[in-house]
Amino acid sequence: MRTHIVYAHPHRASLNAALRDEAVSALEGLGHTVTVSDLYAMEWKAVADYDDFGPTESGTFIAAAGEAWENDSLAPDIKAEHERLLAADTVILQFPLWWFTVPAIMKGWMDRVLTNGFGYGTSRAWKRYGDGALAGKRAMVVVTAGAADSHLSDRGINGDINDLLFPVQHGVLFYTGMAVLPPVVVTGAHVLGETGYTDTVKHLRERLETLAETPPIAYRAQTEHYDESKRLLPGREPEGTTGFALHTA
Repeated sequence: MRTHIVYAHPHRASLNAALRDEAVSALEGLGHTVTVSDLYAMEWKAVADYDDFGPTESGTFIAAAGEAWENDSLAPDIKAEHERLLAADTVILQFPLWWFTVPAIMKGWMDRVLTNGFGYGTSRAWKRYGDGALAGKRAMVVVTAGAADSHLSDRGINGDINDLLFPVQHGVLFYTGMAVLPPVVVTGAHVLGETGYTDTVKHLRERLETLAETPPIAYRAQTEHYDESKRLLPGREPEGTTGFALHTA
C-alpha cells in the first residue's frame, strides 16, 4: 500500500512531530510506501491566488482555476501534491486543533491542491460526496487537542469532536470521494505525560495496522440519498435527527 501524510505543525520537537515519526515507522514496518508533505518544512504557500494558475483570460477565480487545470498550467507544488494523492491508497491529515479547525497552512493546502477540476467541479453533474475524483482511496484524520476529552464530548463545552471535524472529514475528504475512517484523536495533548504518550502511540499503531479493514464513517453518498436539490430524501433518518447527523447513515 501507499500512504501519503499531509502534516502541519511548526515545531520540529512537538508531540505531533513525534507521532508523525511513529506513524511513518509503523507504516513502513507494515510494508507501506510512505510519502510526507511537511507543510511548514516545505514553506508551503498557504494563500490561493492567481499566481497558482499561470496565464489566464478569466477574471473569475474558480473559472481561472479550472482553466489552469485543463491547460496543465497549475503551479509545480500543486502538481506535485496531485501526483502524491493520486498515487496513494490512503491519505492521512495530521494537525493540531487550532481554533476549532485546522491550522491556516493546512487550510491553504486544501484551497490550493483540491482545486477546480481536481478536487471539485462547478457543474451539477460533478461527482462528489463519496464519488469524487479520489474515490477508491481511504482517508483518516490524526488530530491533537489541548482540550480534555470531556470538553470535546457530546455535552462538552467545545462541542463534540466529531462535529468539529465534520467540515474536514465530510466536506473535504468525503466530498472528493474518499472513504473516511474514524479519526485518531489525542486530547489533553499538553499534559499527556510518558504513560499517556505510550498509550497514544499504541493506539495510533493499532489504527494504522487496520487501515484496510476499519469500516469507514457511514456518510451518505450523494447519488443514493439526495434529491435533485441536494436535500436528503425523506425518511432516510431516524425521527428527530438534525444537523450533521442527518448525513450519516
